[in-house]
Order: sequence, then C-alpha cells, then structure tokens
Amino acid sequence: MNKDTVEGKFDQVSGAIKQKVGEAVNDQSLANSGAAEQIKGDAKETWGNAKDVADEKRADAAARSEARTDSTRDRVVDNAQNMKDNINAKLDDMRDRH
Repeated sequence: MNKDTVEGKFDQVSGAIKQKVGEAVNDQSLANSGAAEQIKGDAKETWGNAKDVADEKRADAAARSEARTDSTRDRVVDNAQNMKDNINAKLDDMRDRH
C-alpha cells in the first residue's frame, strides 16, 4: 500500500462525511463537493493500486532476469571448462603418440 492508496482512502472517507453532512443540512454544494471528493479518492486509490501492481511486476521481472543471468553464466563457465578439458585431452593424446 503506497501513499496514493492511503490518500485515496482518506479522500473517500472525508468525501462521504461531507456528502452526508451536506445532505443532512440540505446544503447541495457541500453534498456535491463530498461526492466529488469521494470520486477523487476512488481515482487516487486505483492509481495507487496500479502503481503497486507495476512495482510487483517490475520486481518479478528483475528476479527472473537475474535467474536467467545466473543460469547463462553457469552454462558459459561449464562450456569453457568442457572446452578446456577437451583441448587438454587432445594435447595429452598428441603427447602420448610421440
């Protein structure tokens, strides 16, 4: 939960209170202002949720990328070791033939 989500929830509650007070005292301007604040809060909360999901997806992608990088590095090192072993084996064979 980030700042936008929290602020959005606060705006929703604050707006609902304004709306109810405006309706109770028959002040349409205050009631409308409260309804607008609730809508603003809904939008802010949704934006905050979207940012949270994006952050999670970014973190997941980074972790997957790191795992692929580790795997690739391991394969490169293994291939280099195998190549070295094969070359050394051939050199040993050449040495033994003379």
